[in-house]
Amino acid sequence: MSKAFTKESESDDDELQLPALPAGGKNYISPAGYARLRDELLELIDSERPKIVDVVHWAASNGDRSENGDYLYGKKRLREIDRRIRFLTKRLEIAEVVDPTVHHGNSQVFFGATVTYVEDNGVERTVTIKGIDEANSAQGEVSWISPIARTLLKSREGDVLKLVMPDRVAEIEVLAVSYPAKGPA
Repeated sequence: MSKAFTKESESDDDELQLPALPAGGKNYISPAGYARLRDELLELIDSERPKIVDVVHWAASNGDRSENGDYLYGKKRLREIDRRIRFLTKRLEIAEVVDPTVHHGNSQVFFGATVTYVEDNGVERTVTIKGIDEANSAQGEVSWISPIARTLLKSREGDVLKLVMPDRVAEIEVLAVSYPAKGPA
């Protein structure tokens, strides 16, 4: 019998694993991230798509479409735009906007927190927990479903946590937790 279909023993209860993903498949996003996605969607629908439709219409009226670069490129670009519109529409439909400013002054880690932590090797890092569609690792932003964010969520300043990584388990200590302040209304 193939080993692929055998059940492994469940006696390794003390083995560390990542926290479970929250049920329900929510797409948490900050108000700014939601606005960026909505603006991109509206730009595609109101501006970019109509321009490409005009180009394709003009190119189609020129006759032979098989060797018409404007027509072929335009049709390809329209498919890309339509694909992106469908994607953005679906993401915005399931988006749950979470305003991190409501936690301003709190020392517990929730969505939208900027967390400074130190690894067991002495390296200090700062990350901001963002939505899947808005996280930018080059700016120190991590998705709320990433291993580091899932480890940090609900911890507090001073907590020592176990971060499970593919090659090892590291201890990290939460040094500081901050949230953006509520802007003027």
